[in-house]
Amino acid sequence: MTAWKQLSLCFLLLVAGFAAAVAFVPGAAGLLQKAGIPGSVVAMLGASDAAKDGQAGKVANGGARRGQNTPLVVTQPVKGGIVNDRLSAIGTGDAIRSVVVMPQAAGTIREILIKSGDRVKQGQVLARLDDDEQIIARGQAEVALKSATEKFQLYRNIKSTVSRMDVFDAEIVEQGAKLALQSAELALKRREIVAPIDGIVGIVPVVVGDNVTTSTNIVMLDDRSEILVDYWVPERFANTVKVDQPVEATSVALPGRIFTGAVEAVDNRVDGASRTLRVRARIDNASDELRAGMSFNVAMRFAGNSYPSVDPLAVQWDGEGAHVWRVADGKSSKVRVSIVQRNPDAVLVKGDLRDGDLIVVEGLQRVTEGGSVRFARDVAQAAEVMTQ
Repeated sequence: MTAWKQLSLCFLLLVAGFAAAVAFVPGAAGLLQKAGIPGSVVAMLGASDAAKDGQAGKVANGGARRGQNTPLVVTQPVKGGIVNDRLSAIGTGDAIRSVVVMPQAAGTIREILIKSGDRVKQGQVLARLDDDEQIIARGQAEVALKSATEKFQLYRNIKSTVSRMDVFDAEIVEQGAKLALQSAELALKRREIVAPIDGIVGIVPVVVGDNVTTSTNIVMLDDRSEILVDYWVPERFANTVKVDQPVEATSVALPGRIFTGAVEAVDNRVDGASRTLRVRARIDNASDELRAGMSFNVAMRFAGNSYPSVDPLAVQWDGEGAHVWRVADGKSSKVRVSIVQRNPDAVLVKGDLRDGDLIVVEGLQRVTEGGSVRFARDVAQAAEVMTQ
């Protein structure tokens, strides 16, 4: 090795020794200056040491930043939810009793005694047909009865001069005359069209002078003191809906009003095409605000089944199905779930979840199995404390 190389190596070793002394020996910088080493050289060695300290600080800060890389999440607690606790169906209302009134005889309408909207009682006369022929027939029957009665009385009083057979025949004639009079009176009575039930009169489609038959619709009467609502429920409620079970109904015609009632009848079979069951409810209408033919939204409540309820954002999917991320002791874990019912603001699931479990709803992209997480609320609280 040449001399100049040996001198260079010795110089480098000397510089390294001085630098080590400055770095690790307290007060070494002052001793070197007393020994005649220029202060600029000592300062250069100290700057090298400071640079090393700076590198160490950067490493420490990098560790802190790596701590800040822990996923920041927002969580919500699991709550209990009820499925199948409420049934809602659309139904059509009908009067509890509704009758189409038709005449019992043919003829010409002579008088109409009602108008649309009238309340009538059972037996009240609604209209009358022409009855001239029936009045004459009744008069003839009365005359025939009077003649037969007098003849029978005469034969019965003079039994000595007439045979018993003549008396018997006279009695038969009298009885026949009575029946003929009853028939004439019935025919006359049927010229009056009467109300078969209590109810409210609908639109009257006939006028005075119309010729009607026994199939002519004179008027429709509705007894709407109560309204019957027929609606259809899904098959799964077949064993749940019971007679006398309370129901609530609302109508488009009366928004905001709720009418109460009870189930009156449940059909004995499920419709094979729609897989639904027909149910009939009775709604009180004492205030006469409801009309037959109205559509109703019928609601029924049941005990239902309880399931964990989570935010829709918490449910994630992978190759094995649905899951949520649960946080416990600052660690995240994947919990498999199955969807029971989707609602606008919550999803009911079946899985290993309990009320109060914290479920991640935001920051899901960086959450891993068994990984640490930070809560967004904790970071926000720390920032608030630092600004105070």
